[in-house]
Amino acid sequence: MNVTLSIDEKLVKEIRKIAVERDTTLTGLIREYLQELAAEHAKSGRKRRELAALEQSFNELQISVGERTWKREDLYERS
Repeated sequence: MNVTLSIDEKLVKEIRKIAVERDTTLTGLIREYLQELAAEHAKSGRKRRELAALEQSFNELQISVGERTWKREDLYERS
């Protein structure tokens, strides 16, 4: 697919220099950046889904054990 961009000529010249240093083209740099952006977006979406599933399982697994009838001091014997 071809996409047309409007980019300042000065910026294009600077980016082409960077592309030459990295042994690629302006198109190659743009393609690489967009692939990384899409991968990061997919990863963050997966993390959000995993977090939501974890929170849901915490809510589903809540166990009510009744009212606490002891004090912290009761747990430790003091000599």
